[in-house]
Amino acid sequence: MKSNEDQRQETQGAQAAAVSFYEKHKKIYVRDIQGRWTAWRWAFVWLTQILFYGAPWLVWNDRQAILFHLVERKFYLFGLVLWPQDVFYLAVLLIVSAYGLFLFTAIAGRLFCGYACPQTVYSEIFMWVENRIEGDRSARMKLDKGPLTARKLRLKLTKHALWIAISLWTGFTLVAYFTPVEELLAALPFGLSGWEIFWTFFYAGFCYMQAGFLREQVCKYMCPYARFQGVMFDPDTLVITYDPERGEPRGARRKDADLSALGDCVDCGLCVVVCPTGIDIRKGIQYECIGCGACIDACDPVMEKIGKPRGLIRYTTENALEKHFGAAEVVGHIMRPRIILYTIILILICAATAWSLATRVPLMVDVIRDRSTLSREADDGSIENVYNLKFMNTTEKLQRYRVAVDGLEGVKLAEDVPVEVASAENREVTVVVRVPPEAGAKGAHTIYFNIKAEGDEKIAIREKASFLMP
Repeated sequence: MKSNEDQRQETQGAQAAAVSFYEKHKKIYVRDIQGRWTAWRWAFVWLTQILFYGAPWLVWNDRQAILFHLVERKFYLFGLVLWPQDVFYLAVLLIVSAYGLFLFTAIAGRLFCGYACPQTVYSEIFMWVENRIEGDRSARMKLDKGPLTARKLRLKLTKHALWIAISLWTGFTLVAYFTPVEELLAALPFGLSGWEIFWTFFYAGFCYMQAGFLREQVCKYMCPYARFQGVMFDPDTLVITYDPERGEPRGARRKDADLSALGDCVDCGLCVVVCPTGIDIRKGIQYECIGCGACIDACDPVMEKIGKPRGLIRYTTENALEKHFGAAEVVGHIMRPRIILYTIILILICAATAWSLATRVPLMVDVIRDRSTLSREADDGSIENVYNLKFMNTTEKLQRYRVAVDGLEGVKLAEDVPVEVASAENREVTVVVRVPPEAGAKGAHTIYFNIKAEGDEKIAIREKASFLMP
């Protein structure tokens, strides 16, 4: 039998061999940095937020220019009015977005993540607020480690109040894309509907939580794009990389150091403290890297100070790094077959969609034959069929439509009157179609309804229907 000492040693060995699959979260304190890529990132922050916050306030034809009107079941896009029947264009939009994502990722990695992703954008905004209130990186670390004082409480409350205000305005703006913003403003604060209140606070809550607290954890653990981006990369994809051949072995430039034995990297760690996801780019390409370029902005000034060329960390490709390509060779390898194929497909889809929208007739008509009365004989002996015509006027002015019918000898409408439909509205009318009894044999016959707008010959459609002879 084993002694107590042997059992104790085995237990300690088993505990030492145990591996935890959960890494305890450590708050990342990102240092402010200035540089070319940071300037580009902030340019996209301004661009995306001006578009997002400003679009609901644009006016077109005395209405909101961009509006997914849920109550009216219409999508207004400046002068274009789309109905549920136009869901095809939503599918096209999703396809274009997917191909655009494939194309940009294959060319330059996670550009969207680093510059235009809402998670990145709002994290930047929230961190900017945090830095202006609590101070720089060292001041924030000191503040968090210190005791709860009146100053600390004041700073924290101010920061969170601003975060909540930004989040609420963001949630309100999102809802303004689905309910006219003027109606929302008029309903504040207690006249909002249940769903408007829910989505405002729901989106605001997620904005506050993800941009204020989770931040890099969304990119590392929640975002699926970070996981499958690897299948869209290849050795000729532009990514942010550290040049180990030039940088290693790294070391500080001390007076007693043998500079001839050291690489260009001084091991200052700035590339780590400015990274919003907290990775060390010197360890190679990692899925957590969002391609923001902050590490480049941190490294280049250090290289200039020690008299070394910029670009120890840079946008380049694996092949360029390994084979020492020049700029012209890098560009030449970017234009590879998959990039050309993605580009051609994207151009064709966009061109076809643009042509479809340009030639789209702003009128839709559904023709439904009245099934309660298959056919009947009129007073004059002719045969009648009854139809319900549902007109959808997708223009933004009142239209008068003329209805005609053909397809059978002697076919005509019992009453030929124009149909008026208000702008961006629909209207259902009942029409009676008559034919002479000798116009056709017993059974179903094909007829056509021809609908034209008065004063605009381009607005004309032809709809097929069936006429039953007894």
